[in-house]
Amino acid sequence: MRTPASFTTQAFDFVARQKVGGVSLSYFILKQLPALSPDIFTKPDIDFIVSRVLELTYTAYDLKAWAAALGYTDSPFPFDPERRAQLRAELDAYFAMLYGLSRDELRYILDPADAMGPDYPSETFRVLKHNEERAFGEYRTRRLVLAAWDALAEKGFRPG
Repeated sequence: MRTPASFTTQAFDFVARQKVGGVSLSYFILKQLPALSPDIFTKPDIDFIVSRVLELTYTAYDLKAWAAALGYTDSPFPFDPERRAQLRAELDAYFAMLYGLSRDELRYILDPADAMGPDYPSETFRVLKHNEERAFGEYRTRRLVLAAWDALAEKGFRPG
């Protein structure tokens, strides 16, 4: 069994982009991707991840059964783009730590030029970076993910 929440993270996406050579993802390639085994997750890990995934996914009454299966019986969460960006950043930072990445490795994944210098010839999430620079005047995802990393590190989070 794989952990689907990890499939949505920047770290997972980075590795998938290195493995997938075309436009389809075969089962053979999927089996090689770095999905974390469910048995590594502690109760605090599960609480952290599930609370954020629930808020990101339960935005309409159509998903009431999903929310109830996770133990949530209140109304759907409002669809707030700023809050959603923050939640995704927290998940990205958390999973990067679970993968055992350093902050510099995460910086490289988010933007190789940020980690290696402006002349570095590689880009990871070029479209995301370009769209966010146009919309927000900055690469917001990088800022939010690294701030979430710093907040987790300040709280003393250490995976495992």
